Amino acid sequence: MSAPRPQAWLDDVCAIAREAAGAILAIYAQDFEVIQKADASPVTAADLAAQKVIAQGLQAIAPGVPVISEEALAAPWAERRTWRRYWLVDPLDGTREFVKRNGEFTVNIALIEDHRAVLGVVLAPVTGDLYAAAQGHGAWREATPGAPREAIHTRRANGLLRVTGSRSHAGVRAATLLGRLGEHETFALGSSLKFCVIARGDADVYLRLGATSEWDTAAAQCVLEEAGGAVLDLAGRPFRYNTRDSLINPEFIACGDTSIDWAARLIDPDA
Repeated sequence: MSAPRPQAWLDDVCAIAREAAGAILAIYAQDFEVIQKADASPVTAADLAAQKVIAQGLQAIAPGVPVISEEALAAPWAERRTWRRYWLVDPLDGTREFVKRNGEFTVNIALIEDHRAVLGVVLAPVTGDLYAAAQGHGAWREATPGAPREAIHTRRANGLLRVTGSRSHAGVRAATLLGRLGEHETFALGSSLKFCVIARGDADVYLRLGATSEWDTAAAQCVLEEAGGAVLDLAGRPFRYNTRDSLINPEFIACGDTSIDWAARLIDPDA
């Protein structure tokens, strides 16, 4: 019996994401403790509550498919390197934004097959804004729970470029590279919502310098690619997952208009 196609799981994964969002919001409405992990990143009870909901939900719909998650110990590389299909999850992407209570955090659930993100769901719990995609089936947005699903597409990068970036991780080097684009407007946004505004045609590019993890990008990469965009390393190569021991991503460019060589425009090869 062949394994289900990613599209067959998409509605179930959306429902799991909404259930996880409910668990997050129950804690968001209260006073909560913030704990520093070993890498100095914050974690709250909301991260752990969402992790539990998602792990149980994915096990129910896809028994035996392994899960890598920010809030669970990853399997060793000797085991992971044999996986062809697995879930890649960030139960609460943007914990810093959660702690600041600005609403710019998400639930990210992706399915990886042969090193590519083939299903992605990104949900902003506070607004209910949900983005979803499966390989070969396009990307769509459900702006609020129960709203009609609207197909989304990236835009051509004509005229004044709109550049989105991190609210918590901006830097001088990124500003210097973005200056090579010429005149542009910038706006900050938390979590993987930066990919989503590009996917829906409201921004053109997001340059991320510094460390991110594979669970930070996979779900949103699927959404952006199915909407017509791309996530590329600084050499212009598409992102792939679970190709080495480390789960840390290279620096990257998320873009909407793939007819532009963004790496060439942004990166000085002699620098």
